[in-house]
Amino acid sequence: MSASTTPPTAVDPRKESLIEYPCQFPIKVMGARVDGFAEAMAALAQQFDPGFDPATLEMRPSKAGNYLSVTLTIQATSREQLDNMYRALTSHPMVKVAL
Repeated sequence: MSASTTPPTAVDPRKESLIEYPCQFPIKVMGARVDGFAEAMAALAQQFDPGFDPATLEMRPSKAGNYLSVTLTIQATSREQLDNMYRALTSHPMVKVAL
């Protein structure tokens, strides 16, 4: 018996992501609760989204107060932009986790 083969289907790169661009995209970043953390994260967000408004940054301290979670909601324009921002965040010395 011979197995039937079907030709591979082409994948439309625009359909690889469940995200439709452009969109508002929240990114949660956690780090030690130190002076300048929120400001550094806002400055980083502005590198990838020049229209980012630091006033929209949301902050939440951990229960013990040792860590700070900030939510940056950026205007995402492409998967490449988001990938580059996540790389910059995760390599930043003040960042423990970026989600």
